[in-house]
Amino acid sequence: MSDTPETGSIWAVLPIKDMSAAKQRLSPVLGLHERRGLFAAMAEDVLSAIAAVDRFDGILVVTGDPDGRALAERYGAEVLSEAEDQGQTSAVTAGATALRARGVGTLLALPGDVPTTTADEIRDVLAAHGAAPAMTIVPAGDGRGSNCVVCSPPDLIPFAFGNDSFRPHLAAAHAAGVRPRVIRRPGIRLDIDTPDDLRMLLQRPADTRAHAFLESSGIAARLAGGAVTMKG
Repeated sequence: MSDTPETGSIWAVLPIKDMSAAKQRLSPVLGLHERRGLFAAMAEDVLSAIAAVDRFDGILVVTGDPDGRALAERYGAEVLSEAEDQGQTSAVTAGATALRARGVGTLLALPGDVPTTTADEIRDVLAAHGAAPAMTIVPAGDGRGSNCVVCSPPDLIPFAFGNDSFRPHLAAAHAAGVRPRVIRRPGIRLDIDTPDDLRMLLQRPADTRAHAFLESSGIAARLAGGAVTMKG
């Protein structure tokens, strides 16, 4: 990264985990290669939505996965390499630290498993975000997780992503002297972690790579028929 200060600029951060270990909680219905293929499709859905938003001054993909790096390069994103996949919290924290050192003013972090996210939803989140210091957050559909976090400055709070991260993130904002803004958008709120999430995705018509993968691989038909036989 350049050392040129970019105060006031807005960057998106997308962590892409080791695809061979992605989505373990889907293992009851998807095999290893199916999980890898689905995660690759979902990550590209998210990156494509980010790339369509003209308010970003840059995109930073945090990954140690070769396919994740190749995906980032196809979309013109910068890559922050991880020697070891230590999870979303570690990846976003590393991205925030790097961007703050560069002088970037605002970070928007999205995970790679929210395939129905749209560019319009991301623009809505940015429009709701206030002047620094500020935090805006989109909770997961169950109200427990954090599916999108915007921070000005990028390292405003200590990140703590996980199944119950929403309230800790709100508390961290208050501890930093900031009143967080909460915005809900249906596409961003649907994260795919469990078989039930996968069925919800299939019930929500959308033109995504994830849907196309589920259809072309036969997974959609298999789940619709109630079968759980895995292939690879």
